Amino acid sequence: MTVPAEPARAVVLLAKAPVAGRVKTRLHSAFSPLDAATLAQAALEDTLVAMSSTSATHRVVALDGEPGPWLPPGFDVVAQPTGGLGLRLAAAFRGVLERAGHSPALLVGMDTPQLGGHLARVDFADADAVLGLTDDGGYWAIGLREADERVFEGVPMSTARTGAAQLRRLRDLGLRVRLLPRLRDVDEPADARAVALGAPATRFAAAWRRLADDPAPR
Repeated sequence: MTVPAEPARAVVLLAKAPVAGRVKTRLHSAFSPLDAATLAQAALEDTLVAMSSTSATHRVVALDGEPGPWLPPGFDVVAQPTGGLGLRLAAAFRGVLERAGHSPALLVGMDTPQLGGHLARVDFADADAVLGLTDDGGYWAIGLREADERVFEGVPMSTARTGAAQLRRLRDLGLRVRLLPRLRDVDEPADARAVALGAPATRFAAAWRRLADDPAPR
């Protein structure tokens, strides 16, 4: 018997306002702070477009900073709490799943502008959680049916073993996990080039072509 597909009812973006000097600082070896912020805003816009293309009934930006003209209509904005990444992830799910009751919920970051149609294909059928790993050992998306503070307890964040540790934590809690496609985060200049060349139709790729001193074909 085929189990019917079950998309996320809520999609949450954990984001930082694209302010020069505060975002994508690891790109400063190849780009000025202003240009790095321009790339960050393009990645943010690509992610918001992808979120809009899903069937989710609730779209939220958990924002560090102030919203700007890059934010389209139809999104609720909530401020990120202070504290570590694990605390902020837990707070985002608590707000969406416990208070609003939009289950299941998917959370993504602003570092994978190439996620495109991947969001529209996220399926919670036969799964309690979904997880999208990244090439650098982290993860670009995590989805849950229920808010559970234990999900992020003891998981080292922003390391080369974060994704593996998070997957292990989900399974240790007895959750059925569906893995999403592996993507590459935009952290270093080499990541930016690879993502831009791999997803040439994105806003991020267009911004990269304008700013990068690179002979790659356009």
